[in-house]
Amino acid sequence: MTSVWVKRKSAKKGRSPGALIHVGDVHSQVPRITCSIYEGFLTSRPLDDKSVLWLSVEGLHEVDIIRRVGTIFGINDLVLEDIADTGHRPKVEEFPDYAFLIVRALDIDPTTGRLSPEQVSLILGKNFLITFRERQTPLFQPIQQRLALERSRIRVSGADYLAYSLIDVIVDNYFEVLEKIADKVEVIEDVVVKGPSRSTLESIYQLKTDLLFLRKSVWPMREIANRMINGDIPFVRDTTKPYLRDVLDHTIHAVDTVETYRDIVSGMLDIYLSAVSNRLNETMKILTIIATIFIPLTFLCGWYGMNFKYMPELDWRYGYPMVIFIAVTSAVAMLIAFRRKKWL
Repeated sequence: MTSVWVKRKSAKKGRSPGALIHVGDVHSQVPRITCSIYEGFLTSRPLDDKSVLWLSVEGLHEVDIIRRVGTIFGINDLVLEDIADTGHRPKVEEFPDYAFLIVRALDIDPTTGRLSPEQVSLILGKNFLITFRERQTPLFQPIQQRLALERSRIRVSGADYLAYSLIDVIVDNYFEVLEKIADKVEVIEDVVVKGPSRSTLESIYQLKTDLLFLRKSVWPMREIANRMINGDIPFVRDTTKPYLRDVLDHTIHAVDTVETYRDIVSGMLDIYLSAVSNRLNETMKILTIIATIFIPLTFLCGWYGMNFKYMPELDWRYGYPMVIFIAVTSAVAMLIAFRRKKWL
């Protein structure tokens, strides 16, 4: 799987600007295109006076589909190039007839437990919204269910409200990811305190990496929401801006939560290093005590292991038991001394 940090852009080397080359992973063999047209109260020129079009493209490796959609709606070639390149930072750009947004949807891969990002590109016009996604997932299924209800707010609102609804789903999904990360943090915290191992360090590193990428994905959403609220995008109506302010509040909350977890994980890394250091110190202390106990025993054995013919205790009947007695007594005395000094 391509790294979430750097997409493989070498295929674009030497190509002209606007060249359509897919950069990223292929998540589905057959792209899926869905088209939804519903009535909304608009005062703009349209497909007709009140219709709103939502065109969804899932699967970006077939670049001919992106090119055809761009031709039909008059999308700039550089925008199409950014859509096919799935390694972009979230952003918003304004054009005369539409606004172009790139946002990052996130989830936790159930098989690996790692962060699974997905680039979602949105082209917002006066009465249409086009979305491009990397894979086919039920991320926007709640919006489709709301569209199926005849009296839902989304059916009586414009394309800007639909864009807000999709962004809101993506931001809300950040909190689901953060909840799963919080569970991991609690588990790793217990392991770090009780008895860390090599796998614990790997888990901390993976968690720290995921949080860093999460921050890189969530932080730019503040800029996107601010531009849509305070910018001069003519396709975003004043009636939709209060909802976008709510998205901005949620984004700020998500950013604060990510920063909190990053501090906690950094603290866990320090605790892990301290625990490993303490465990090493305990091991060294035990080895030092053992070596200290054997110093007088080694002296006795070395003293009476000399091969001199005339030594006073060589012919003494109780010499051997006396050496054993002195050795045991000295060892016990040193253990008692260590105990009193609380070294044991």
